[in-house]
Amino acid sequence: MITKKNISAMAFLLLIAGVSHANHPRLFEVTITNVTRAQAFTPQLVVTHTSEVSIFALGTPASLALEVMAEGGDTSGLTTELLSDPLEISDILTIPGLLLPGESVTVMVEASRHHRQLTVAAMLIPTNDTFFALAGVRLPGKKPKTFSALAYDSGTEANDQNCLNIPGPRCGGEGHSPGPNDGDEGYVYISNGFHELPEADFGEVLGPHKYGWLNPVAQVVVSRVD
Repeated sequence: MITKKNISAMAFLLLIAGVSHANHPRLFEVTITNVTRAQAFTPQLVVTHTSEVSIFALGTPASLALEVMAEGGDTSGLTTELLSDPLEISDILTIPGLLLPGESVTVMVEASRHHRQLTVAAMLIPTNDTFFALAGVRLPGKKPKTFSALAYDSGTEANDQNCLNIPGPRCGGEGHSPGPNDGDEGYVYISNGFHELPEADFGEVLGPHKYGWLNPVAQVVVSRVD
């Protein structure tokens, strides 16, 4: 026999179940594909977060943590910076190793209903201070989403394309060079790629015929899997 007492108890249980479901982290599959011809991606930072989080803003100076990542591929500073406000972050990780041209990598991340944004970023090598980013896109619902990610210049190092100033297996040069540096632009902007430059007195100068690119440089597919 259904009574008011039973109805009240059932309503309470449904309310509890609803709250539990709302707070339960959702699982997302993130696949990153390098669509450049000859640029590799350094270890890739993947973060789920609130809309209050941003690792850069176009037209403004890069943070030191972004500078370090864009010039040397090290994501530890950005990770520390993001975790300084843990309530804004749901999940954060760095996928180790280089992602070579034409290769893909897949990772799983969690996001709560309050953390509906995704950011992915990594340095392009061989470059002076170029990185790709998918910055603060909204996570999908039931249907997967495919995003195109652009290359950005951190504006913290001159784009001399000289191997002495470029880290990684191709050049083996200097990574992060504490700024300010002569010839840097001083603000983050959409990268305009490699250019033909005169030979340097020291060090090999890389050219656009092999290492240049056109935006976008990465494809990111995001699917909800739970």
